[in-house]
Amino acid sequence: MNNYEKIALMASPTREGQSAAEELSALYDFVPIEEAQAVIILGGDGFMLQCLHLLLEQRKSIPVYGMNRGTIGFLMNSWHQVDLMTRLNRAKMVNIKPLRMTAMTTEGETITHPAINEVSLLRETRQAAKIQVEVNGRTVIPELICDGVLVASPAGSTAYNLSANGPILPLDSSLFALTAISPFRPRRWKGAILPDRYEIKFTILERHKRPVSAVADQREIREIASVQVDLEPSRTLQLLFDPDHALDDRIAMEQFVF
Repeated sequence: MNNYEKIALMASPTREGQSAAEELSALYDFVPIEEAQAVIILGGDGFMLQCLHLLLEQRKSIPVYGMNRGTIGFLMNSWHQVDLMTRLNRAKMVNIKPLRMTAMTTEGETITHPAINEVSLLRETRQAAKIQVEVNGRTVIPELICDGVLVASPAGSTAYNLSANGPILPLDSSLFALTAISPFRPRRWKGAILPDRYEIKFTILERHKRPVSAVADQREIREIASVQVDLEPSRTLQLLFDPDHALDDRIAMEQFVF
């Protein structure tokens, strides 16, 4: 049983998010996020990711309880304005370990971003990308010809990764999904499952003729020369879910959705 008393509120700027915030503010007293023991997030999955990235940037370790006022709401609990404190204090905590993307551009600039769902590399022009893939310093694919490739966390394995026919990973599996996006060569390679202690490096071949961008969740870097993906060692996100709506169960059950 949790014991949260000081709660902050973050709401999507959409009509649904703002309306829900008004309803809750009339029923409960909220505090600034600097003083909070937990935070309520109202919106959809996209807004949840924005808020989680904000917490990562601020290096705030604070439990997050989302309620869906968006569309799919995979990372959210259902919306109810009553008994909020009871639900919050009964919620099950799930720890999420973000990925870390370290990208070097063709101009020699190094840029690092965390990613909660996935790091994806995508071709920028009509020509297919040519990408060399290394795992722990060993070249495993000398030339992957494709529209792109991605590395997904267990939490993100049901997002873009699943749409690209990647595997669904159990939330507590300590694994990465390495998934090709529309691969042309090698024809039979569709991806791999790797321990999350591994480092994965992508080097762009013919980078000026076949430019590639790198995206960490919602942050894009264009015209990259190489990208390294590993586990972010110093940061953990804490998400709260109703006992009958736990994220690990939802991820497992996605394997049976048709």
